[in-house]
Amino acid sequence: MGALAALWPFVQPYRPLMFAALVALTLTACISLVLPLAVRRVVDGFVTDQAALLDEYFGAALGIAALLALGTGLRYYLVTRLGERVVADIRKAVFDKTIGMSPAFFEKIMTGEVLSRITTDTTLILSVIGSSASIALRNILIFLGGLVLMLLTSAKLTGLVLLIVPAVIVPIILLGRKLRVLSRENQDQIAASSGNASEALLSVQTVQAFTHETPSRVKFGLFTENAYAAAQKRIGTRAVMTVIVIFLVFAGIVGVLWIGARDVQSAAMTPGELVQFLIYAIMVAGGVAALSEIWGELQRAAGATERLVELLTAEDTVTDPDAPLQLNTLRGEVSFDAVTFHYPARPGIAALDGVSLKVAPGETVALVGPSGAGKTTIIQLLLRFYDPDKGRVLIDGHNLTDVARSEFRQSIALVPQDPVIFAASARENIRFGRPDASDEEVEAAAKAAAAYEFLSALPDGFDTYVGERGVMMSGGQKQRIAIARAILRDAPILLLDEATSALDAESEAAVQSAVETLSAGRTTLVVAHRLATVKKADRIIVFDKGQIVAEGTHDALVAQDGLYARLAKLQFTAGLAAE
Repeated sequence: MGALAALWPFVQPYRPLMFAALVALTLTACISLVLPLAVRRVVDGFVTDQAALLDEYFGAALGIAALLALGTGLRYYLVTRLGERVVADIRKAVFDKTIGMSPAFFEKIMTGEVLSRITTDTTLILSVIGSSASIALRNILIFLGGLVLMLLTSAKLTGLVLLIVPAVIVPIILLGRKLRVLSRENQDQIAASSGNASEALLSVQTVQAFTHETPSRVKFGLFTENAYAAAQKRIGTRAVMTVIVIFLVFAGIVGVLWIGARDVQSAAMTPGELVQFLIYAIMVAGGVAALSEIWGELQRAAGATERLVELLTAEDTVTDPDAPLQLNTLRGEVSFDAVTFHYPARPGIAALDGVSLKVAPGETVALVGPSGAGKTTIIQLLLRFYDPDKGRVLIDGHNLTDVARSEFRQSIALVPQDPVIFAASARENIRFGRPDASDEEVEAAAKAAAAYEFLSALPDGFDTYVGERGVMMSGGQKQRIAIARAILRDAPILLLDEATSALDAESEAAVQSAVETLSAGRTTLVVAHRLATVKKADRIIVFDKGQIVAEGTHDALVAQDGLYARLAKLQFTAGLAAE
């Protein structure tokens, strides 16, 4: 119950709805407890042969049944509505939290597992808030009210019934604890299965290209069977608990009924009283049996709640300051001051080692070097996806740790190495760069990125649905859409991470011309392996093993006998040989 208490902040805003549901629940429980009184009158009416009273009792019983039906329907509506509302809020809260987490968070948890928690775990919580909790409260009321009315009907028989209660409660508590552990294990296995499936399906073309379908099926099958095995343990434990509780409860009722029948024979109680007591005993026993079932559901929900709370309370390594600086219009000066950084997944390898550089407003600087030299890390730190271990990253002289991330990121446009295309129309994908842009501005950006021609030729033009992750488009087309998105953003700082790597020669020339126009008056950082694309940069900075080893113009660096000269010789010589 301590774990489920974490749901209270989500339930609290809807206290009026919860109060109305409790009123309806209490009403139906009270009506249920009144019904056996009417049955007693009916039975005793048969015995005494009082026809007039018999008609009245039947009419009263019918009226009580109508009220019970109305109250039950109202309770179902209110409780289910409350459950749906709370779960919707939980899903939004978890998504709001995770969408703002830094990439370091996703190095430790798979996206598929996060999705499993948002969907599967919240469904379990919905079943508790929208059903199990109200049924549990109703059965508790019926249990307590039934015990009181049983006591008023026959103190002797009630005492005998109470002797059974400890034998029923003990297995519920002991097996309930085991159920919670097994439920958490089951949910973890389901999340692992979802993570594996998400990874395989998102990479389905690579899986098929390497004929890896069978190993992928086997791996997913193992995850699924592990989840099934965990569920089987949970179900077995719950079944044992149900068997024990129901047998003990109804065995006790049979024994008490036998004693009650003897009392009727000796005229110690009337047949109507025995029937009334029997109905209350069955209601109480049914309540206990239902509570044992619901206890298992609560244990599952407790495990799910713990997993969701882990996400909601997860601490990010990158956070906004309590009192962030407010930036005016940025000029676009970028500075790295003695920055050292290690990726969390590779703490023993320095991605950047004491790097210092300064980019003037409006300057175009190219970052080149071998793979893994630290070029893309510069982009990631400038966007503050990570914080440096040592040193500072500054824009216009302001340390990024003193500014809200959403504040300075509005002034940055990014074209990533692997372009991201959303499951929407081509127009909406470009408009992602600036949601308030007009159709004319979107199309102008597409023209500047050499994307207008092929987008216009699509079946529905710019409004054509491009599929999940842009599966209907080539790599070069997706990259041009990403460039159009950055052009539309019209930000003072432009980051190009291998922006033309997937383009053919003709498209690359067109986009390169557009990028040169776009870069005018903007601070531009260009990460590139193909040195032909950065020859016109104002300055080229050469990285190797996380350090700056040279900088200068293309001509000056080629004249030196260094890393850049060797890379240029390899690329340009290979290009001439290919011609």
